Amino acid sequence: MADIHIEEFYKDTAIALVQLYNGFPRRINLFVEDIAGPDDPDEFGLPSRRHMACFGSLLWLAEEGLVRYVDTIRQEALDQAVLTRAAFERLSSVADPTLLRTLAPAAAELADDVPPTIREDFSTYIFLIREALRSKSSDRISQVMKAAFFHGRSAG
Repeated sequence: MADIHIEEFYKDTAIALVQLYNGFPRRINLFVEDIAGPDDPDEFGLPSRRHMACFGSLLWLAEEGLVRYVDTIRQEALDQAVLTRAAFERLSSVADPTLLRTLAPAAAELADDVPPTIREDFSTYIFLIREALRSKSSDRISQVMKAAFFHGRSAG
């Protein structure tokens, strides 16, 4: 993918959704620095482009009905953020088996040898997102996020 800002968007939203899923149903503070890394403000103290892009991604998730939050903490965090029902259902839903075999082949191979509850966990979008983030592959992260939220079905 040639557009680095889109790759960053997919990675930022993936990290944010995993953090929110891991805390669900508790409300958590979602800090930009925990997602995009430490900020390097300019000489006037304004946040970097990277920081603002990540913050914009968090706001976008809320605008699209995937996240709710109480307030922002300056341009550093979403205060008391939680997944919406639609996002929780989508992340917990079973991914396309072809996508699973392509993006998590090791898990697909193990699926026949594990109990049904574990097999179901290995087949969800949240599992694929976690695996993509572990791989550190921008292409894989982009593929999973597109499949989870942009192809065929809407999150809401």
